[in-house]
Amino acid sequence: MIEKGKILEHLDKYDYDIRKTGNGRWIDQKCTPDVLSIVADCVHNYINDNGIYERFTSKDIWHSEYTESFVEQIFSKPNTKHEKTTNEYDKFFSQPLELLAHARILKKSKIGRSNYYRADNLRLLEFISIREFNSLNFLIEYIKKVLQDSNQLIHFIEFFDKQTPESFVQLKTQYEDFIIKNTKINGVTEVRRIFTKVLNPLAYSKKKKGTQRGRLSKNIITLSMLMYNQENFRDISSEKPKNMTRQEWELEHQSKINKEFFKYQSSKAKSFIKKYNDEFRNSKSEVNDEYSSGVATQIHHIFPEGQFPQIAMYYENLIALTPTQHFNKAHPNNHTYIIDEDYQEILLKAKAGTIKEDLTRSDEPIYSFENFITVINVGFNTDYEIVGEEYLYVMEVLNSHYCN
Repeated sequence: MIEKGKILEHLDKYDYDIRKTGNGRWIDQKCTPDVLSIVADCVHNYINDNGIYERFTSKDIWHSEYTESFVEQIFSKPNTKHEKTTNEYDKFFSQPLELLAHARILKKSKIGRSNYYRADNLRLLEFISIREFNSLNFLIEYIKKVLQDSNQLIHFIEFFDKQTPESFVQLKTQYEDFIIKNTKINGVTEVRRIFTKVLNPLAYSKKKKGTQRGRLSKNIITLSMLMYNQENFRDISSEKPKNMTRQEWELEHQSKINKEFFKYQSSKAKSFIKKYNDEFRNSKSEVNDEYSSGVATQIHHIFPEGQFPQIAMYYENLIALTPTQHFNKAHPNNHTYIIDEDYQEILLKAKAGTIKEDLTRSDEPIYSFENFITVINVGFNTDYEIVGEEYLYVMEVLNSHYCN
């Protein structure tokens, strides 16, 4: 597992001062946390198939078999071979690749008119590829480091302290002037498009206002505002109006959600939990019962993916089981469309134990009880909020639900 310290350790090796690099596109319009994570995932799979020393271009990545298997659904655009989308796909892949190269996670070389890349920090590339929150955490630290090296971070800190329209205009003007003076970008329009990707991740990390439609945002920046697939990341706890029920809010947003993206996230999450369970739990089942002997090869959705796609990618909704547990108990008689509710209770309580163990043992845990209560709320159609000791609270919630 990559810890935050490893991100900082990597970034500290390099000087990203824009006045020296002259690179005004060290981050770009398509470099959202979700797109960056997708591209990193595609690159990581390409490297796994072709070898760590294999050089590749942007087109090699977006024409790869792995990419073509899901990218059309994720981006809601025609497939990667469609002539009319060539320029659009090139941006989606080349801009994150350039960011990864500038950050020294990839090595870049130019042969003729083409940019070629190869892996330079494979572990950090994999970390970014695993999920969007990893990508976001990397982006925040990367942005801070570039601004710090460029002697620009102080201006952003001043804006976060003041949060006024005047301080926003002052910051935006300062950044525009700085980029135009020190890079090949010579127009404010292009700088302003990129400025959003610089400011808003920092604003989100500090729970502050940022920019929206070129102006100071009315409210603090939310996670969904940072993403390309915005509807898929909307947070009911922070974005649902108080006079609207959970059911009403979800119904309103359901039609806008990209369900194929949820499937992609779910697939990545299952792969990660399988790898994590193999590496840190010796491939053991998370449920200790009469069927737990043997290797836990199955990653099971506690609340079914088909019924609850919005929580299918949550690690807290995934549990490692043996084949017997999965096909005989979780899905009785191997009917994968059936859930045994009695066994579901056992699974949820076992998962609570896994989460507690992870939080106690790890400096960089992969689970949280906050996410677990979100999973429970969606699965049970409830609105619980954790009060007091987290583990005890969720166990009380589970006991209460299944007793009733």
